[in-house]
Amino acid sequence: MAKLKIGVIGAGSISEAHFQSYANNKKVEIYAICDLNEERAKEKAEKYGASKVYVDYNELMNDPEIDAVSICTWNTSHAEIAIAALDHGKNVLVEKPLTTSVEKALQVEEAVKRSGKTLQVGFVRRYASNTQIIKQFIDQKELGEIYYAKATCIRRLGNPGGWFSDKERSGGGPLIDLGVHVIDVLWYLMGRPKVKSISGNTYSQLGNRKNIKNLSFYQAADYDPDKNTVEDMANAMIRFEGGASLLVDVSFTLHAKKDEIAVKLYGTKGGAELEPELSIITEKHDTILNITPQVDSLTFDFVQGFQAEIDHFIDTCLGEKETRSPVQDGVEMTKILCGIYESAEKGKEIYFD
Repeated sequence: MAKLKIGVIGAGSISEAHFQSYANNKKVEIYAICDLNEERAKEKAEKYGASKVYVDYNELMNDPEIDAVSICTWNTSHAEIAIAALDHGKNVLVEKPLTTSVEKALQVEEAVKRSGKTLQVGFVRRYASNTQIIKQFIDQKELGEIYYAKATCIRRLGNPGGWFSDKERSGGGPLIDLGVHVIDVLWYLMGRPKVKSISGNTYSQLGNRKNIKNLSFYQAADYDPDKNTVEDMANAMIRFEGGASLLVDVSFTLHAKKDEIAVKLYGTKGGAELEPELSIITEKHDTILNITPQVDSLTFDFVQGFQAEIDHFIDTCLGEKETRSPVQDGVEMTKILCGIYESAEKGKEIYFD
């Protein structure tokens, strides 16, 4: 069988997870790479054996050999590139978030409809093994009705700089970069309920703290310590139709003792924690039990998660599966993220029809 030919647009940090996962899939050929930095694109092409290198994604789209693309560019460019790819008959895997405004998200959804192609949003935690284990328990009603969820993703020092800290390109800071992951995985496990209202806050008190020494942190490929126009941290209460609620707080920088990630669900018959490690809480014979599954990884395994996401995308392109993170979910998550920013800006709760 002929291999599916993939084009990767954007050769920055996150693209490496895509490249490695595609390289491990025997159904795929990494065929083309596009980046504004031609040298960086050439380096990746040499490393992964790609035949073509582009600096203009429109030229890549015109290549009839390419079956599907991964979009690994900054957030505000996602929609226009995804629409161009769909209109050129390519299947699309777009990194989260789908885009930075509801208007643009709806335009992408329209492009999916008219093209008949697949678009998969890069909600990688949906594909992680610990998420799928919990989902099986929820689907079998082991936890009862999920009515509350809570997510924390705190970095004490971790503004990546580069385009991540440039609101014009990123659309925001830790909320749209980190918060999208933990909000989405909980919303997904809660059954994707319709959002009713949002009350959010954002804070820009500390900046990127480039003065800090003796503590290293992740830096983007285009790190520039002198540019920062995004929030330091955000928090929100999200209410859904039916009465369930989700509480979230995230930060790039905060006067916290340590980094922290916690992802938790609470139902009428039991609870579950995905992070910091997989655990199920229930009760039997009037006794509360903490259950620790015997599995390969009790926390989110980055490499396994991306491999599962890429493998699933390839199978959808071949018509063997349906995506687990369709464009409609990308639209709803954009609505939630924009709702938090709008609530914070206006200083009041935002209501949805």
